[in-house]
Amino acid sequence: MLGLNMADYYEIDFLGVETKKSGDAITLRYEIDDVTCIHVVDGGYQTTGPSVVEHIRKYYGSDAYIDHVVVTHSDRDHAGGLRDVLEELSVGTLWMHRPWLYAEELIDRFETYTSVDRLRSRLRAIYSNLAALEDIANEKGIEILEPFQGEVIGAFTVLAPTRERYLDLIVASEKTPEGTADDEGIVAKAGSIFEAAAAKLSNLIRAVWGEEIFSTQETSAENEMSVVQYAKLCGHSIVLTGDAGRTGLAEAADYAPAAGLELPGVDRIQVPHHGGRRNVSTELLDRWLGPRLAQKPTEGQETFTALVSSALEDLDHPRKAVVRAFAHRGARVIATEGVDVRIGQNAPKRDGWVAATPFPYPDDQEA
Repeated sequence: MLGLNMADYYEIDFLGVETKKSGDAITLRYEIDDVTCIHVVDGGYQTTGPSVVEHIRKYYGSDAYIDHVVVTHSDRDHAGGLRDVLEELSVGTLWMHRPWLYAEELIDRFETYTSVDRLRSRLRAIYSNLAALEDIANEKGIEILEPFQGEVIGAFTVLAPTRERYLDLIVASEKTPEGTADDEGIVAKAGSIFEAAAAKLSNLIRAVWGEEIFSTQETSAENEMSVVQYAKLCGHSIVLTGDAGRTGLAEAADYAPAAGLELPGVDRIQVPHHGGRRNVSTELLDRWLGPRLAQKPTEGQETFTALVSSALEDLDHPRKAVVRAFAHRGARVIATEGVDVRIGQNAPKRDGWVAATPFPYPDDQEA
């Protein structure tokens, strides 16, 4: 089996999704026993799609075959750009959840719906990004599979979500029929970008090494739907989290030993939700990464790499508290912030690529 042998090389590209808000677009290539696999995990916004396709063709081959495309969850900053990937490239399997498939199972949990067909239609309309991907996949004959806990996607194993928790999240979501959010879950806030920046700065407090303050609020149900994946490549334990929140990360940690990942300890990890403060906690990070260090490691002595997909213009991500928390456990924190970032081992050389600059350790954090 592909996932059981030692990889000869791997490369994972976190592509810069540069809008006023952050997004995720990740491409992966690895070789095991002379067999090369290519994955795409999320594709940023719809406008990001062409650049994802261009990146794959340039660095993985003009006729590259995509073995797996994984949609971590429905949000447009993750699912939107995958339309171009499915339309422009040859794809083997699309891994994504489709809420409307469970309409019959969930109908009794929605007070305002008595017709399964109406509920199914409404769910498909609400999760229009996923419905669009389904349409393209069906038209092109691409297999669609569900990435629930325990599924194996090439060298990766899905750690979360479980099917049961996913169904609960469909019902709990503000997007679903009894919710009040619009179909994209977008809320407009008055004020200029400069006012927002000033408000953010005024909420910062100085903090000594090791201090951590996280939000008491939880992330959205949609974020909690995120697919969390794990693989061991070239001896490196790699975890991709999407926008998973505390419940999803705890569920993933519970399952990790069954997938061969003994915690604490990872070598490469995606910081969830672009560095959001509602997605992690001190207890969870201790469980995944180990306890806080007594002092800051000297440069070059970091023990693992934490990668953040964050846009330069996004004033909310990454949160300083989150950057600090990963650094407290020995991380070298790297953010996209206007550039594409590659991590890998024994990977083919690329002209023009230089060592990434670590994100500086903040001396203050959000109150």
